[in-house]
Amino acid sequence: MLTDETKPSDFKKSENADFSHIKGWGIDADPENDPVYPMKKRNNAEHEGYAWDRPAQQQDDVEILKSVERPNLTAVFGTASPPEGLNGKLREIAFKYSESSYGRWLPLVLADRVGVVEGILDDFKEGHIPNIFNELGWGAELKHNKKGFILKMALIAAGTAIAVSLLTSKKKAEDEE
Repeated sequence: MLTDETKPSDFKKSENADFSHIKGWGIDADPENDPVYPMKKRNNAEHEGYAWDRPAQQQDDVEILKSVERPNLTAVFGTASPPEGLNGKLREIAFKYSESSYGRWLPLVLADRVGVVEGILDDFKEGHIPNIFNELGWGAELKHNKKGFILKMALIAAGTAIAVSLLTSKKKAEDEE
């Protein structure tokens, strides 16, 4: 597996590069025109590059999804929730696309929603009945935003009633034929 080979020298400012076409580039380069100058203890070390020792490479004992824009593995990464189940498959699909595309973000949003359902199903498998009212924050909303909570519940009830009536009216129409 490739690892992150970033070195402090990679962050040094290149003097021969011209970035003048970028609006606002170099706006903070003049210490006389620096709004934080009286508060900042300036030593100009940040212009020479960052000086840090690279942390030791963390061992990867679970599947790690990484961006296509970054072909190597960073030194440190999270392993608390490796991809698994249907939401893990959706995440694997999403990570095949660039971070700037809908092909990346829409599957990730869908994977989050699928993960919620999978979590509820896992709770039932383990014999735990989830308290959905509190887990969705409805108790806190009822306490702190009573008007909004009542409006939300009324809309949910109306939507449910409309859906049920449409489904039952279609069923009755099919039975009559």
